[in-house]
Amino acid sequence: GFVVGHAGLYQALAMFAVAYFIIGMTVLSVCAIATNGALDAGGAYYMISRALGPEFGGSIGIMFFLANVCGSALYVLGLVEAVVDSFGIPPGQEAGSGVHVLPQSYWYELLYGTVLLALCLLVCLVGASIYAKATFLIFLIVAAVLGTVLVSFFATRPLKVPIHLPHFNGNETDNGFFTGFSLDTLRHNLGGGYGVDYTTGQMMSFSSVFAVMFNGCTGIMAGSNMSGDLKRPSYSIPRGTISAVLFTYLVYNLLAFLMCATCNRILLQKDYGFLRDISIFPPLVTVGIYAATLSAAMSNLIGASRILYALARDDLFGRALALAKKTSASGNPVMAVIISWLVVQVVLFSGKLNTIASVVTTFFLLVYATVNLACLALEWASAPNFRPTFRYFTWHTCLLGIAGCCVMMFLISPVSASASLGFLLLLLLALHYLSPSSTWGYISQALIFHQVRKYLLMLDVRKDHVKFWRPQMLLMVQNPRGSARLIDFVNDLKKSGLYVLGHVELQDLDMLPSDPLQAQQDSWLSLVDKLNVKAFVSLTLAPSVRHGVRQLLFTSGLGGMRPNTLVLGFYDDEAPQDGLARHPAFTNAREEVPVGFPPLRAPTTPKLLSAREYVGIVADALKMLRNVLLARQLESLDKAWELRRAASPPPTIHVWPVNLLRPDSARYADTCSLFLLQMACVLNMARAWRRARLRLFLCVEAGTMPHAQEEKLRQLLKDLRIQAQIQLVPWDAITRLHWQTCRGPPGGPAEEEEEEEGVVNFPTNTTQVSDEYVCAANKLVLEQSPAPAVRFLYLPRPPADTSLYPLYLHQLELLTRGLGPTVLVHGVSAVTSTQL
Repeated sequence: GFVVGHAGLYQALAMFAVAYFIIGMTVLSVCAIATNGALDAGGAYYMISRALGPEFGGSIGIMFFLANVCGSALYVLGLVEAVVDSFGIPPGQEAGSGVHVLPQSYWYELLYGTVLLALCLLVCLVGASIYAKATFLIFLIVAAVLGTVLVSFFATRPLKVPIHLPHFNGNETDNGFFTGFSLDTLRHNLGGGYGVDYTTGQMMSFSSVFAVMFNGCTGIMAGSNMSGDLKRPSYSIPRGTISAVLFTYLVYNLLAFLMCATCNRILLQKDYGFLRDISIFPPLVTVGIYAATLSAAMSNLIGASRILYALARDDLFGRALALAKKTSASGNPVMAVIISWLVVQVVLFSGKLNTIASVVTTFFLLVYATVNLACLALEWASAPNFRPTFRYFTWHTCLLGIAGCCVMMFLISPVSASASLGFLLLLLLALHYLSPSSTWGYISQALIFHQVRKYLLMLDVRKDHVKFWRPQMLLMVQNPRGSARLIDFVNDLKKSGLYVLGHVELQDLDMLPSDPLQAQQDSWLSLVDKLNVKAFVSLTLAPSVRHGVRQLLFTSGLGGMRPNTLVLGFYDDEAPQDGLARHPAFTNAREEVPVGFPPLRAPTTPKLLSAREYVGIVADALKMLRNVLLARQLESLDKAWELRRAASPPPTIHVWPVNLLRPDSARYADTCSLFLLQMACVLNMARAWRRARLRLFLCVEAGTMPHAQEEKLRQLLKDLRIQAQIQLVPWDAITRLHWQTCRGPPGGPAEEEEEEEGVVNFPTNTTQVSDEYVCAANKLVLEQSPAPAVRFLYLPRPPADTSLYPLYLHQLELLTRGLGPTVLVHGVSAVTSTQL
């Protein structure tokens, strides 16, 4: 009557259509989730948390708990209004007559509400079985009352109903009329005629009336909330919920039409208990109103307690909800019921039903939107295990349900909707950072997988362009205990590219009962998390390290995301140091190093690979057209200290883009030199290294016009948009040493063997470079002061003759001896661009 009196028949039918469209879409989603596996206590909370994960589940669980709590208070206040309407002393009278014996005031009505709520509490404390019996009895009473009301519309003769208006309108009385079926009455009630709500004194509107009306439709979750107490929830919830929705929709529409055709607007607007006045048996209507509101109040109270119990049992809020876990011997969560009752009691202080209606409606709409979101996410994730037996839904129905809920939320009360969303966001963030990880499975992972697969298929390697090149690193790690700072350094060097930590386990699967890598995987992933590096982990079994690296170079990555650069630690005789325990990630946070990594090799223990095999890995990578980086003494790089040094001078990165082992063919603009420049620049672009300055060393000889070379190099840097300081370094004395020991004269075949892009050739002058020359080159690099944070040097190709591999490695060791953190770089692909 309240809805039809203010909104008129047309708008009332539109409200029912909109409300039932929203809850209809939601019911389809509820049925889909409810029939996709075993349900436990918690209803909508259980569905959402197991579908969307603990963050969404926990935050929506709290919102749904509050919605049920406020809903229970709302129905208790509705019951108080009905009781006062029947037995209250009329306004302006000091004593009542007949049955009108209850005093009316805020505190008296609060007392009545408290007593009625205590009755609900007693039923809920006994348990779900007595609640089920009570609600079934109430259902029969309400059905009988509804039958008599429908008969009364036809059987009752036209009559005048005196109406006593509430205290803020003084002692005014008005008359409402029950006209019986009248076309004139129906015509007057078709359009809207919003007036003042006599219980609150507020002017009504479409949104405020819809907010009150929608609370009559929120019972769709009553069955779901009892999911833990049902014998077959997957069977009962769809059938019970759908039949209840259809039944109530028909009843509401039928009542709306009958009221519009028989009651004038004054009666509908100013006497919400008018059905009692026109009934053939008035006391039965009173009993029906009491039964319906009491049933709804109990339903919301027991629903709130079950949600609270499920939240407490899942430990999402830790000790805050520990008390709510306690149950009776029969399994009834009595403490959750008592806590819910206390919260409802607090809400009762709001005083009037229509005051909290918009808040309750907003909460329910938000929960319904999230149920639809959960179903939509499951459908879009296309997980093979999402196959509900209820099939009458699509992602379109989920999307329509979400849109309908969101639109109506903001139409009803923009303030309540914004506040609810803000509260939800705060809960989401709190649970994301504070809640323990769950074993329920995260829908986000399924959605991410779905999207990543789609975009990986779209990532076409044939469309690669040098303008958009980025380093994609495969770092080989034998034991993370000795490589923590190197792992950190390569993370800075990847520039948003792919980063893979590779490890080769030297075992034969034929001789093992199971794959030993499965047990190691968790330790490596934990290491990645603790070091806070954005890396994947790729482990393999192989008979030798070289075979294992080949496997990883061939198989790591997916589609267009494959490593293009191999990074190795340097092969020398230095004893490995355990840098993992001293890494800031563990020392600052006082966390333990992940278990699963063996102690470092003792200095006397032989290495797992020979010098020849190590150089063979470098040669293999270059044959596969992978760039190669060899990192020496990176474990001595204290990045935090280097970059926190006094602002003047800032830390430096030294770059030597010339092949110091081949002074007879030194060039600054070949593919390898440009790649070396690019890597130094990429490091400088990393956030932690932005204070550092690049220093580029130009080796010049007398009589070669050094300034012209410098200008040419400066122009190249300008074209490449690389900011670096160029420093000229005379090296006549060093090259003289080379020519003294060189087997062939300048301009001979050795000088003609220049590396061309895309051409695989091998320098043959490895034996021509003496140790004396290499030591002099090492000294030249070392003398450049101030000492840098890190040095980048040119890495020559390994010789074609494999017997020269040990000599090649020996010369690299001499060249980088005592230089501190050093990266030897060899590039095989063009990576710089001067184009837009």
